Amino acid sequence: MSSALRLGLVYAALYVGSAASTPFMPVWLSERGLTGAQVGLVLSLPMLFQILTSPALALWADRFRLRRTPIAWLAAGTCAAYLALAGLHGLPGLAVAWLLASSLYLALPPLIDVIALSRAQAEGFSYGRPRGLGSLAYIGAAALVGGLVTAVSVDVALGWMILAAGLTALSARFLLPPDPAPGPGAAANGQGGLAGLKTLARDPVFLLAVGSAGLIQSAHAFYYAFSALAWKAQGLPESLTGLLWGVGVAVEVVFLWFGARLQHRLGPRNLLVIGGAAGVLRWSLLALSPPLWALVPLQGLHALTYTAVFLASIQLAARLSGPQTASAAQLINAALQGGVLCGLATLASGPLFDAVGAHGYLAMTGMAAAGLVGALGLYRVRRLQD
Repeated sequence: MSSALRLGLVYAALYVGSAASTPFMPVWLSERGLTGAQVGLVLSLPMLFQILTSPALALWADRFRLRRTPIAWLAAGTCAAYLALAGLHGLPGLAVAWLLASSLYLALPPLIDVIALSRAQAEGFSYGRPRGLGSLAYIGAAALVGGLVTAVSVDVALGWMILAAGLTALSARFLLPPDPAPGPGAAANGQGGLAGLKTLARDPVFLLAVGSAGLIQSAHAFYYAFSALAWKAQGLPESLTGLLWGVGVAVEVVFLWFGARLQHRLGPRNLLVIGGAAGVLRWSLLALSPPLWALVPLQGLHALTYTAVFLASIQLAARLSGPQTASAAQLINAALQGGVLCGLATLASGPLFDAVGAHGYLAMTGMAAAGLVGALGLYRVRRLQD
C-alpha cells in the first residue's frame, strides 16, 4: 500500500469524526439545556486554551522516537474523553470534558500534516491526494450522520465521534509510516523544543503569515458553531445541514485533488489573499439568511475561504520553519487558526446569535477583512518570493 493511500486512510478516520462533531455538537449541547451563549462558551474553551496546549503538546510529541506514536495516543485520549462526555449534564462538566477532548483532537491534524508534507516532498506525490481522501470521507459521513440524527436523535453524533476517534488511534498506529521525530537532541542543540518555539515566536514574518491566516480561518467561527441552529431557525431540517456541509467539503476535495497546478501557480500568498476576499463575500451574504438555492453556491466558496487559506498557511509555516521546528510551526499555525482567534470569535458568536441571529455573520466579515489586510502585507516580504 502506498504512503499516499495510507495517509489518506488516516485522514479519513480522523475527518469522519469531525463530520459529526463540527455541525452537530452545538445541537447536542443545546439539547442538553445550554443556551446559545453557553454553547459558544463550551465550544470556545479548547480554542482559547490552544495557544497554551499546542506548544505544550508540540514539546511532548517531539520526545517520542517516532512521529506517529503521539498521534495514536492523542486519538486514544480523545476517544476516552468523548466517552466521558456522554454521561455528563450541566455546564461545568460538559465544559471540562469538551475542553479535554477537543484539545487532544485539535493537535491531531497538524501532527499528521507534518508527516504528509514530508512524505509528499520525498516521494513526489501531491499533499492534496491523501488530504482530499479525508475530505471525501467527511462528505459521506456528514450526509450519513445528518440522516441518522434526523431519524434517531442527535445522540447518534456523539456515538459516531467515539467510534471515529478509536479508529483514528488504530490507523495512526498501524498505517502511518515510522518517520523519526526530532528527539531530545534537537532541543539540546537549540534547534527544536522550547528554543525552536522561541525562535518562531520572535519571527515577525512567521507571526504575520499565521496571524493573517488565523483571522481569515477564524471567521468561520459563527458558521461552525451556529450554522446548524441558524438553518434550523429558517426551517431547514438537520438532514439538509449535513448535506450543505457536504457541499462545502465536496468543493474542498475538488480543489485538493485537481487544483495542484493552480495552487502551485498562484503560490501561498495569492491563495491567502483570494481566501480572505472570498470570506468577506461569503459571510456578508450568509448574514442575509439566503434561501436554500443560494446556500448551495455560497457553500461552494468553502474551497476558497477554508481550503485555499489552509493550504496557504501550512505552506507558509513550512517555508518559514526548519525540519526541527516543523511540528511546532504547524501546531502554532493550527493554534491560531482553530485556537485562540477562533475561540474568541466562537465565544462572541453565542451572544451574537442570541441577540441578532444570522446577522452575527457580519462580525465574521470584519475578521476576514482584517486577515485580508495582513495577507496583502506579505507581498513586501522578500523571504516569500515565489
